[in-house]
Amino acid sequence: MSTNDTRAERLAQLRSAMARHGIDACIIPSSDPHLSEYLPGHWKGREWLSGFTGSVGTFIATAGFAGVWTDGRYVTQAETELAGSRIQLMKIPSAASQIHVDWLAANVHAGGTVAVDARVLGLAGARLLQEALGARGVKLRTDIDLLEEVWSERPALPLDPVFEHLPPFATVERHEKLAAVRAAMEAHGAGYHFISTLDDIAYLFNLRGADVSFNPVFLAHALIGRADATLFIGEGKVPHELRARLEHDGVHLAPYANAAHALESLPDGATLLLDPRRVTAGMRAAVAQGVRVAEAVNPTTFAKSRKVESEAANVRATMEQDGAALCEFFSWLEPLLANADRAPVSEVDIDTQLTQARTRRPHFICPSFSTIAGFNANGAIIHYRAAPESCATIEGDGLLLIDSGGQYLGGTTDITRVIPVGTPSDAQKRDYTLVLKGLINLSATRFPRGIRSPMLDAIARAPIWAAGIDYAHGTGHGVGYFLNVHEGPQTISPSALPEAHTAMEPGMITSIEPGIYRPGRWGIRIENLVLNRSVETTEFGEYLGFETLTLCPIDTRCLDMSILRPDEIAWLNDYHATVRARLAPHVEGAARDWLMLRTEAI
Repeated sequence: MSTNDTRAERLAQLRSAMARHGIDACIIPSSDPHLSEYLPGHWKGREWLSGFTGSVGTFIATAGFAGVWTDGRYVTQAETELAGSRIQLMKIPSAASQIHVDWLAANVHAGGTVAVDARVLGLAGARLLQEALGARGVKLRTDIDLLEEVWSERPALPLDPVFEHLPPFATVERHEKLAAVRAAMEAHGAGYHFISTLDDIAYLFNLRGADVSFNPVFLAHALIGRADATLFIGEGKVPHELRARLEHDGVHLAPYANAAHALESLPDGATLLLDPRRVTAGMRAAVAQGVRVAEAVNPTTFAKSRKVESEAANVRATMEQDGAALCEFFSWLEPLLANADRAPVSEVDIDTQLTQARTRRPHFICPSFSTIAGFNANGAIIHYRAAPESCATIEGDGLLLIDSGGQYLGGTTDITRVIPVGTPSDAQKRDYTLVLKGLINLSATRFPRGIRSPMLDAIARAPIWAAGIDYAHGTGHGVGYFLNVHEGPQTISPSALPEAHTAMEPGMITSIEPGIYRPGRWGIRIENLVLNRSVETTEFGEYLGFETLTLCPIDTRCLDMSILRPDEIAWLNDYHATVRARLAPHVEGAARDWLMLRTEAI
């Protein structure tokens, strides 16, 4: 059976289930009970139905329509993956867009019913749906999971064991973190705090797992009280010795499925602290009627974003190891590409070799996301992933974009570099240099402490806008500490609202990754991770600047020197001098020779 025939059969099964339950439209979000970005197989229903594998998208089916809503980062990928399926691609301006809600309100008749599983629907999204549909006389039903009826081979929940993040990499003890959370609870007048987001839970309890690809987290909910805490987690996932250490810190274990019941059982008059952006509608609905709910951002969301100096020191050391792995990789790749008699090199080979280079480095655990290795036209697909049956062979002239990262016990890395293959064109050099100018522009910026992070986005785009060009993704995202490669609350993006919780504070690690993408031709992105540091206090307040953490040469063979200013050249030379000094002690032989060559001053 072809892929499109399989999709048609699955959609037909879904529509039959909808008809049995009197449902006019069914929503399958890209989500799980923890509102995760990367999902365990059990909750990849949107992918199972549509075939679209991007990490952001909403699937909606009616009796006569099926569509996937996604943003500009995934449009090219979605066009390819949905081709011939009769599932329409619905383009949205950003991941935060709620255009699909407006579509439902306009296309479901009054008296009709829209269904979505409350267990995987964010509370904020549920409120928008209820308001928009209620105004049109449409009923929202959230008590049913149609996937359970039609997905006969649905994957089970993962069973991988949890492990403890230990010193010297875990630099703040579990009881200290719990005390800080309880202090924040007290400030809100709350005796309880419920957390569902997996990275918040992993951070708070100094635990890690492998339930989700690329992010070292595990499926769990947590309920924090004034004197103890309960971790709702799968049976057998916590080894006996670790369970004892948790109990010593006042952390009790309970079955994963019991979290909602615990909320139902809270005493009348209690106050519960909840983050409405980080909890599902199903969990919010489970809270007992007599409980007062205080809504605020999870205290752990702020705490984990502000790396303490001991964590920053570990990240710097991790960046040296990651940079050394990249030197080994590029010293293998570049001579191979230059050899006319070589065997073909594919995009999949890039991923394999790069992962092997990182694996040889101390404290490496796994990649931090699926490596993007895109040659020429594939580089223009922002979230491209090479597959053995369809990947490109790297030959001829062009540009190779490589976006990759690693999870290490001492930090999480994320880096993008572009290298020339053969002879780059003048147009490619101009685009590459504009992207570098954007990176430098923001990297060198000073800004007031507390500035809303989305407001910094235009600084990176300015040199690119000046050329009449733009890119369809944010400029930067927060990065975890041996945690999620994408974390909040800060984000440098034009589609994010400059709300109070997005304030830039010392210790935050964020990516800077401007780009230019020309569909069907080439894509360019240059990405470094940076650390917020206090640099000056004046009569106007405290000012922060970025310390560049990522250590890997930026290829100078693609530069159009005619559009680089002297201060930009100086920034690049200073960066390369730092990269050389920091990485040289960690490499030898061909890797060291490559490092010396690619960090020569221009």
